[in-house]
Amino acid sequence: MGNDRVDAMVIFGATGDLAKLQTYPALVSLVERGVLDVPIIGVAHRGWNRQEFREYAAASLEQNHIDPHSGAAARMLDLLDYVNGDLTAQETYQALSDRLGERRRILFYLEVPPLLFGQIADGLASVGLHRDSRIMVEKPFGTDLESAQELNATMHKVFAEEDIFRVDHWLGLEPMENILYVRFANSIIDPLLNRTHVESIQITMAEDFGVADRGKFYDRTGAFRDVLQNHLMQLLASIIADEPAEGLRSWQDQRAHAIQSLRPLSADDTVRGQYTGYRDVPGVAPDSTVETYFAVRLFADSPRWQDVPILIRGGKCMPVSASEVSVRFRQPERNVAGIEGFRGMNELRFRVRPETAVTLTLAGKKPGIDAQAQVEELTFAQQPGSDPRPYDRLIGAALEGDRFFFAREDTVEASWRVVDPILGDVAPLYDYTPGTWGPREADRLLPEGVPWHDLAG
Repeated sequence: MGNDRVDAMVIFGATGDLAKLQTYPALVSLVERGVLDVPIIGVAHRGWNRQEFREYAAASLEQNHIDPHSGAAARMLDLLDYVNGDLTAQETYQALSDRLGERRRILFYLEVPPLLFGQIADGLASVGLHRDSRIMVEKPFGTDLESAQELNATMHKVFAEEDIFRVDHWLGLEPMENILYVRFANSIIDPLLNRTHVESIQITMAEDFGVADRGKFYDRTGAFRDVLQNHLMQLLASIIADEPAEGLRSWQDQRAHAIQSLRPLSADDTVRGQYTGYRDVPGVAPDSTVETYFAVRLFADSPRWQDVPILIRGGKCMPVSASEVSVRFRQPERNVAGIEGFRGMNELRFRVRPETAVTLTLAGKKPGIDAQAQVEELTFAQQPGSDPRPYDRLIGAALEGDRFFFAREDTVEASWRVVDPILGDVAPLYDYTPGTWGPREADRLLPEGVPWHDLAG
């Protein structure tokens, strides 16, 4: 379809949780920025009319502390229309086509389970709505490599790869874009990010809450599928990818190469954990062996990162809710200054949640007679809540045909190739107490003398 703008937007699953929590507030922002001024048609099977749908969207705005009567909100609500129908029925797609009239450059946003992707794509094709349109789909993109390949093949029967926009909302986060800026806008940073200077890389995604009311979903999914194959692989790619030689347009190529360079995981590189009390959650099997925590050790077969251990962990019921990358640099070969307690002290950290922050740890001499080190941190940070909504960025880019913030087919499948070998019960499952950093067995993955980075510190 190219980079031409669309003349309408259609949301399948327009009355679901994602729409209520994220989509409508983002649409207000897009209207306010002048990015969105085309009809927005919601499709759902609620038996509603246009007015009832608009009332639902207005309630969503109020829930997100947006006045539905304010200028941009009122204009967004005026753009909304509604088609009621069963997504498995041909009449629904004909009714949608009739409502669109002459408009044929459409952004279709599928806020529905992947099981329905093929059904919707075929329905759109049956009335010719696919030809000049693009489609935006939410993760999960499969549950393993085989299902991801099948899902991609299903979509490609109707839409070309360049017209498929796969949403991993982490790619729309401000801190993810900030990593790109910090790496390539500062000549002192990226030349140090390689095997010569870096001892190890750690990524932690910690959540201080449990599964809550998502027991049935989570027990089918687990932490590997929920956050490792998608969010954390995308984050890692931003850290280890080479500089895009052709600017931003080739950044996705470099990210794909980075993930393709990773060796597939094995049980020896994996520790799984489950917090005490998980099996008591409604919807969870009483004998469940699903992991709520994982730690993995990865290596990249690339000249830049050969033999540098990459440690990634993620889990529920941990001490804090935060996500961060820690790049630990090698210590100097000699203790020239005779520093007491000499050790490697240089670290570069990228905070992804709850705020955007970049911190460089440096050592200097502590004032006084003795040769003691004093460690200080240089931090560039933004306050929590100051970042744009990720769906503002994502939907805006899809409206313009900009694929920069979306997951590509080759990257998704490469991620599954890395994670596939450890899915299921391949590695032992250990218990851990809520409020801790997971099972101690994860320590065996670390390089000798290197602790896990403490996000709570």
